[in-house]
Amino acid sequence: MALFKSQMATSASGSIGGITYSRNRSGMYMRARAVPVQPNSSAQLQVRNALTDLVTAWKETLTAAQRAAWELYAQNVPVVNPLGDSVNNSGQNWYIGANTPRLQAIAKLSATIARVDPGPTIFDRGAFTTPTITYDESTGLGVTYTTADAFNSEDEAAMFIYQGAPQDGGVNFFKGPYRLVGIIEGDSSTPPSSPKLVGAATLTSLGYTVTTGQKVWTAVAVSRADGRLSTRRVIGPVTVT
Repeated sequence: MALFKSQMATSASGSIGGITYSRNRSGMYMRARAVPVQPNSSAQLQVRNALTDLVTAWKETLTAAQRAAWELYAQNVPVVNPLGDSVNNSGQNWYIGANTPRLQAIAKLSATIARVDPGPTIFDRGAFTTPTITYDESTGLGVTYTTADAFNSEDEAAMFIYQGAPQDGGVNFFKGPYRLVGIIEGDSSTPPSSPKLVGAATLTSLGYTVTTGQKVWTAVAVSRADGRLSTRRVIGPVTVT
């Protein structure tokens, strides 16, 4: 999907040839017209199931007060769309976006964090220090992070770790895809220690096998206990040793 600005049109919808035009909260967009395909990979199914569960929870489980809290959070925490414009998502979008990685981590990594239904009352996306990343063909992915960051000693908070598909050593730009391969779960009693190692065998089973000389980009995001989710920070490229 590609967002676009037009000096001639303020709204467009429908399909012309192979292009479909529409509009959402981020502005007008266009995408290739295609027949929907049923996703079959386990990662796609996990995300799709999470979305289904969260849409149902928003409608049937959350109280009116909880939905109102997410709407208030959405009004006070704008996001920047790909065109650089500041826009406001809906409360439902924020609820689903904040909880999808949690449910994916539960399904894929057996994480102990839970879905967060009450809306955040702090109107920001949380702060954390960007970690340092290493890749080694034999040992895997190393994440050296700041243990003094608030999430590390906070129950029900976590850092999500995403591995990008390895690229040839001559590649200098990477857009995706990324796979969730690790999580650092906060603990108020015994905060985890740095570095976090995602072993080579885990990368092979959950992400991508790495080979010496390849370049890999990594993304991380932090979810606080109250449901605030940071933007993803992309780190790299890192050359596999």
